[in-house]
Amino acid sequence: MQLTPGKLKHLNKLSNENGVIAAAAMDQRGSLKKSIASAKGVEEKEVSDEMMSEFKIVVSKVLTQHASAILLDPEYGLPAAEARSPRAGLLLAYEESGYDNEKPGRLPDLLPHMSVKRIKELGADAVKILIYYSPFEAGDINDIKHAFIERIGAECETYDIPFFLEFVGYDPKGGNEKGFEFAKIKPEVVMGAMREFGKPEYKVDMLKVEVPVNAEFVEGSSVFKGQAAYTRQQAMEFYRKASEVAEKPFIYLSAGVGNAQFVESLNLAAEAGTDYSGVLCGRATWKEGIPVFAKNGVNALEDWMQTQGVKNIEAVNAAIKGAHSWRERYGVAAHA
Repeated sequence: MQLTPGKLKHLNKLSNENGVIAAAAMDQRGSLKKSIASAKGVEEKEVSDEMMSEFKIVVSKVLTQHASAILLDPEYGLPAAEARSPRAGLLLAYEESGYDNEKPGRLPDLLPHMSVKRIKELGADAVKILIYYSPFEAGDINDIKHAFIERIGAECETYDIPFFLEFVGYDPKGGNEKGFEFAKIKPEVVMGAMREFGKPEYKVDMLKVEVPVNAEFVEGSSVFKGQAAYTRQQAMEFYRKASEVAEKPFIYLSAGVGNAQFVESLNLAAEAGTDYSGVLCGRATWKEGIPVFAKNGVNALEDWMQTQGVKNIEAVNAAIKGAHSWRERYGVAAHA
C-alpha cells in the first residue's frame, strides 16, 4: 500500500503526534435534529438550522482543544469548522443523512450540491462516507453499494484527498442491532465489511469500523448486562480476527453508545492487542449535552461541554493510548 504525498500530508494533519487519529465526530444531522426536538418537546420542523449550527459550534470549539481532528457535515457544520482549534484537522461528510427508506437494503446517497472537489475546496483534510453494510444482505443490493464506493474512491484519488469509509452493520431481516441476537452475528458483520472494503479497487485509505462485539454482552465486562453472547476470551479473539482481516488501517467509531460502553470497548481492544489506529468518537462524548442545550440554551451547553464533555473525551483519549499509528500499515516513517 502506498500513499501519495498529498494524502500523507492530510492524514498527518488529522493525527496526533503519535500518528494516531484521536478525532471527534459531529456530523449527525437527522438524528441530532430528532434528539433536540424530543428533548424540547417540539416537532422536528421547529428545530431551526441556526439551532443545529449553534450546537455544532460549541461541540467543535470545546472538543477540538482535546482532539486531533473533527468530522462535520457541509449542511450545518461549516461554521463549526471555522470555530475549531487551528491545530485540528477537518473531515467532511459527503453522504446524505440516513438512507433511502423507499427501497430495500438501506441504500446510500450523496449530498446533491457536494463533490469531492468542493469538499476539498472547503478546506477538508478527508472525505467521509457512511454506508450501512451487511455481508448477509442480498448480493444485488451489496453490489450497488460496492459500485457506489468504487466511484467515490476514484473521485478521492483524482483530487488526492484521503477517503475514510464508515460502515454500520445491520440485520437485513429487521432485527434489533442493539440486541442479543445481533450481538452473536456482529463479529461476522464487522469482519465481512472490513474484508470487503480493504480491497484495492475501492481506494479507501482509512476504514472507520464498529468494534466487533457488543460490550454489554461480553461476560465480565464493566458494562455487562447479564446475558452473555461471548466469553471475555471469545471477545478478545474476535478483536484479533477483525484486525487480521483488515488490509487497511482502521479506527473505531462509537456507534451511538454511551461513554462508559465505548471506553470499555476500547479497553477490550487494548487487552486483545488490537492494532487499531484511533477513533472518530461522536455521541459518546456529547449526546448527554442535548437535553442541556434543548432546555437551557447554548451557554448552558458550553458550560456542560467544558466540564462533562471534556471529561468524556479525555476518558476516550486515555483509553486509546495503546493505539498504533496508521503509518505502520502503510510503511511510512514517522517523520514523513
